[in-house]
Amino acid sequence: MSETHTLKTSIPGIFYRRPSPSEPVYVEVGQEVATGDIVGLVEIMKSFHSVPSDLAGTVVRYLVEDGAEVSPGQDIVELTRS
Repeated sequence: MSETHTLKTSIPGIFYRRPSPSEPVYVEVGQEVATGDIVGLVEIMKSFHSVPSDLAGTVVRYLVEDGAEVSPGQDIVELTRS
């Protein structure tokens, strides 16, 4: 049986799924991630902060769009783990 878990951002800013516009996304929906894998970035005042996964699992969906504004504690990625 799989359990659903959401990753949250701890800071406000703009969420990005890729390190730069010309690079691929960190992870795709359906991809497995390990604890500590980067799933995105949050930019605040021209400073970029990685968003790591806090557990191993499979990315089910992104809960915010690439380039969307996020608030502290906001859910950004849904994962399942077995």
